Amino acid sequence: MQPAVCLLELSSVARGIEAGDAMVKRAPLQVLRAGSVHPGKYLVLAGGLTADVEEAMQAGLAAAGNALVDVVYLPDVHPDVVASLAGTRREDGGEALGVIETSSVAATIDAADAGVKGARVTIRDLRLADDLGGKGYVLFGGEVAEVEVAVGLGVARTAGSGQEVTHAVISQLHAEMRDNLDVDPTFRRRVTDIEKPAEPGPNGAVTTLVTPRGRPLPGSGGGERSGESTGPPSPAPSSRRRRAASGRKQKA
Repeated sequence: MQPAVCLLELSSVARGIEAGDAMVKRAPLQVLRAGSVHPGKYLVLAGGLTADVEEAMQAGLAAAGNALVDVVYLPDVHPDVVASLAGTRREDGGEALGVIETSSVAATIDAADAGVKGARVTIRDLRLADDLGGKGYVLFGGEVAEVEVAVGLGVARTAGSGQEVTHAVISQLHAEMRDNLDVDPTFRRRVTDIEKPAEPGPNGAVTTLVTPRGRPLPGSGGGERSGESTGPPSPAPSSRRRRAASGRKQKA
């Protein structure tokens, strides 16, 4: 039998724990991962042999009741989807980028599986729920024609869910945008994770507050460009004048 996975997405933590317990009691699963995600939802992911996963899913659905938000069952899941679920991020040499964004985690996983099975693309990233208000998105990389096929297949797979699906194909992703996606997809980290001006520590040693990653923001004092100093900033002209005046008073 082929390996399979299913994911139940619930609006209730209590019902989610109950569903996970019912699933693992019903069939011998190879893996069960469960936990809460934003915004107060609960996910139960089960993996194993096809028949076992299907039987466990039925038990989970019965326990979930009206708390069920969405479900995906992949009886022959693509290995790249499994790796992406585990946190794998990939770079690729293709010029195009495809994006599918859905309002549920289950639908995003379904779209990722459809796209990577039907086209020669790379799953660059798979982001689910946390820091996204419960939404999810998948990024496909590759040649333009292949990315277009992958996005089309992913959107078609999720069409029956009745939820809003947003998608885009960027035929020539700019290098600057690619760098942002490669380093970190969250805005907060992209803004704060830049080189800050050096500051003296408690023992007088000068340290850099954050390791530089990417182009610094204008005016941040970060970065090392030609002709720029990376040391502490010079005192403002008014400060220099005050110090000079103080020195003249002491001599007098």
